[in-house]
Amino acid sequence: MKKLILILLSLAMALTLCACGGSGTAVVDDTPADFTLEYAEGTELRIAAGYNDDKTAISFKNADVVGDGVTLVDGVTYHTGDLKPTWVYVSEKLGITFDDKFSGAGSSSKEWAVWENQLDQVDIIVGTTELLNAAGAEGKLINLADYIDQMPNFKAYLEDNQIARLSITGNTETGAIYFSPYFDGVDDIERMPLIRADLVRTLLDGDTAYAGANRALAAYAYEPYMPTTGKVEIESLTADGTGTQTITKDYDATQNIIAQMNAAEGLTGDAAVQMFRDYIDSMYPDYANRSDLFLGYDACWDADEMVALLRCAVASLDNNNGDPIVGLFSRETSNLQREIDLVRFAGSLFGARGMESRCDYLYFDNTGKLQDARQDEVAYLAVERLHDLVSEGLLCVGGSQNSANYLELDAGLMSYDYNQTQTVMNDTKLQDGEEYLAIMVPVAYWEDGTTGTYMRFTESWRSVKVDGWAISAAGVADSTDKLNAALALIDFAFSVQGQITMSYGPDAFINVKDETVEVKTWDDVAAKYETFTFNGKQWPTMKQETFDEMIELENGNYTNFARRYLGSTLNGFPKSQAFEYQATNEVGKKGAAVLSAAISAGVIKHPLLTVNESNMWYTSVPTVLPTTAEQTNTLKGYTDLSSNFQSSKDGVSVFYNIIKEGYTLTGVEATAKAYANYVANDWNGAAYLMIKNAQWTALKAYYDTIK
Repeated sequence: MKKLILILLSLAMALTLCACGGSGTAVVDDTPADFTLEYAEGTELRIAAGYNDDKTAISFKNADVVGDGVTLVDGVTYHTGDLKPTWVYVSEKLGITFDDKFSGAGSSSKEWAVWENQLDQVDIIVGTTELLNAAGAEGKLINLADYIDQMPNFKAYLEDNQIARLSITGNTETGAIYFSPYFDGVDDIERMPLIRADLVRTLLDGDTAYAGANRALAAYAYEPYMPTTGKVEIESLTADGTGTQTITKDYDATQNIIAQMNAAEGLTGDAAVQMFRDYIDSMYPDYANRSDLFLGYDACWDADEMVALLRCAVASLDNNNGDPIVGLFSRETSNLQREIDLVRFAGSLFGARGMESRCDYLYFDNTGKLQDARQDEVAYLAVERLHDLVSEGLLCVGGSQNSANYLELDAGLMSYDYNQTQTVMNDTKLQDGEEYLAIMVPVAYWEDGTTGTYMRFTESWRSVKVDGWAISAAGVADSTDKLNAALALIDFAFSVQGQITMSYGPDAFINVKDETVEVKTWDDVAAKYETFTFNGKQWPTMKQETFDEMIELENGNYTNFARRYLGSTLNGFPKSQAFEYQATNEVGKKGAAVLSAAISAGVIKHPLLTVNESNMWYTSVPTVLPTTAEQTNTLKGYTDLSSNFQSSKDGVSVFYNIIKEGYTLTGVEATAKAYANYVANDWNGAAYLMIKNAQWTALKAYYDTIK
């Protein structure tokens, strides 16, 4: 018998896709249906989608995950080949069966390559947004925009997120949408500085003279970034985080700390610590503790002060093996995908836009024209400064270390990474009294299109990611059932219940207080679940048993647990950070509270997910820009540009190589300006940027017709 799913669209809001049980009877309320998606009960969808490897498919494909069977909080014992709990729930709710075709090739682009020439064998396929847009333009994928009025939840979500809608527009003439976008959180900070707070307190606080390893500081390479004369006024939080104040850096009264250190001869660790303490007392007399410069709500640190701290730490502190600690480190020193975070951090430290862009290295100037960090002198100056830290032994590159090693051995001070996944190591790698803490983003000079200003700005802002799920035109070509079922799946994922399910998994893992409530609106969430407020909405709380299971199976890493065991947080739908926040270690929550207060008060500025006509510098670049076939072919020819600025595990990054080795590119003068010009002229950077601006112009014109 045919299963009728009614999707309801009200004038006030998009309603949730109606819940349907295994009996094939649709659940209907009193609101007249505007549209219907009709498909047979038990329609099968072949899913060639998952996050990366086969551990993150919709079913338990990898025996290493389940062993002889794993019993989860829902009381079910799962074996290899079984659908994961989220997909069991979705199957029952929507009356759709799933055939897991995911090969686990290693990335979205590699998975696409597996199926690109046999798309008739799959109904839903994962890929990078660039690949999916190109395939959609060739007619290989279903244009979701043709069915947008039959997908009210999907439609409403895009209407609420302008940049998201622009990021998934594949054709500016038709408004085509070829994939369901992936959001790993949205409109929130992503990466942030992380620091061993206990070590900072050890070095900076107290009235007794510090006595440490007292090694000689390395030969100086780093020069002052902040001024050496004059005053800089910084908008900051108050000490309790409830208000704002202006903190003045007076370089006439207190000499720049790097200038002081560089002028000193034979400086050792103990003397450097005392010099830095005296500097803080003079420059910031109102701090209750010197460590507040980095750790407090009123933290006001800049790159120079960070380097001073790194110098003190490396010259004064030993790890658990009795060797000098490292200062700044990345999560994995043998993996460019993680090492590239140092490039991102360089942009944050030294005011270089585009280093953490959602789209290549692009950003808007204040006029709305796209610029490319790879062609900006300031970007090369930023990574050049991090190379200075390598020269001084303050930044670790090479080898095969990771953040877990650094933390377990008390061997590293500072990193730039995700809060939840890293601060969970407070439970697993650190001892009582030790803290790995997220801290305020640094003060830097930003050319924001006005007169330029010293402020805190983060480009690490969550928007559409670069993966998505698409419907294969060949796969569903002979089956309206398959097409409608695939559309219904996507729309469900963007409903209120769908956003919860695709983040938390099914209700068996959540604290439910009234299972009779059907969640259609955000008001229903608080009626059905035990909730807490996150980003202005009520989100469910997970069961303590779920949290305990996450600790046992994945050492508290929420994302790994969700993908490997629940089957949620996959890369074609919205992933809420609400679940991740609950899974965050208490130390992690403490740091997050500082950042949240600063963002709410406007002390930390960031790109906006709306088109800011008054100053486009503050607008987030869409993750993908629509491209014509001719543009795509032309861009494919710019191989030097694409192959030398990668972020994949075994890729090549000129920016990272400069951090690691300095200016080594053959035939290029060793200056930031020379490198920027070389990329623009010899590697077709200028031609690339011209095409990207043409794409944006077309997309903006399309946006003006729908806003």
